[in-house]
Amino acid sequence: RRHEGGIEMSDYENMTVAELKELLKEAGLPVSGKKADLIARLQEEADAPVVEESAEEEEEEEDIDDDYEDEDDWEDDYDEEHVARQKPVLSEDMKAALALRAAQKKGTPSFRRTEWFRYKRLSRSGWRKPHGMDNKQRRNFKYRGSLVRIGHGKVNAASGLHPSGFEEVMVHNPSDLDGMDAETQAARVGATVGGRKRENIHSRADELGIRVLNRRRER
Repeated sequence: RRHEGGIEMSDYENMTVAELKELLKEAGLPVSGKKADLIARLQEEADAPVVEESAEEEEEEEDIDDDYEDEDDWEDDYDEEHVARQKPVLSEDMKAALALRAAQKKGTPSFRRTEWFRYKRLSRSGWRKPHGMDNKQRRNFKYRGSLVRIGHGKVNAASGLHPSGFEEVMVHNPSDLDGMDAETQAARVGATVGGRKRENIHSRADELGIRVLNRRRER
C-alpha cells in the first residue's frame, strides 16, 4: 500500500526520525514520540477516509455570509461624530512659552521621597524635603534621587496653565461660570460636586461656550 505522497508503508521503516517528522508536519500531526509511534501515526492518517463537506454545511456558511453582507447597517451604531476640543486664544509668545515648558518637562526628574522604594505608602505620597542629619538624599548622594530645586522651574509666563493653554478656574456651582472668559479660561469641576449639580454645570458651560477640563463621559 502506498501513502498519499507516493511512499509505500514499508519505506517508513527505512526513513529517519527527522524525515518522519517532516511528513507529520506536512500532514499537521503531532511530531512527538518514538519512531514506532510516528510510523503508526502516519499509517492512521493514510488509512483515514477523506470526509467531504455536506451540502447542508455549505448552505449554513452561505447564510452566515449573507447576514453580514450589509455592513453599513450595523457599523452605523458604533460610529460617533468626533468633536474637536475647544482651544484657547493664545498669543505667539504664549504658544512659544508653552512649547518651551513642554520641552523642559521632559528633562525634569521624578522627585521621590526618602525611602520611597522601601515603604509603599511613601511611594504613593508627594514630595517631602528630607531634614535628617545623616540623610543621604539631603547630602546629594546620587543614588538617592534628585532634590527639588529652583533650577527645575519652568517658564514663568506659562506657570499654572493647563497643557492646552487654558487658565483653570475651580467651579462648584453653575453661577461660578458667570464672568469667565471662554477664550482664555476653562472650568474644572470640584471633586465633591454631586452628579446632578455636575450636569447643570456642564449644561451651563455648553451655553456659555466654556470648556470643562474634567468632564465625565456618559455611560
